[in-house]
Amino acid sequence: MKNRLKVLRAMRNWSQADLAEKLEVSRQSVNAIETGKYDPSLPLAFRIADLFELPIEEIFERGE
Repeated sequence: MKNRLKVLRAMRNWSQADLAEKLEVSRQSVNAIETGKYDPSLPLAFRIADLFELPIEEIFERGE
């Protein structure tokens, strides 16, 4: 699944560790989501969307 997480995080000058702390996940999880190696669970996707105050579909899009 493609996502804009890295861009959104960079716009706020947050490190992966900063974002991980806010989402209560590991930094490795943030890295895996950003690189497309891991698709977040639906509850985590909603937490990410809430944190960035965006609809989920503006952060994540279906991959091929």
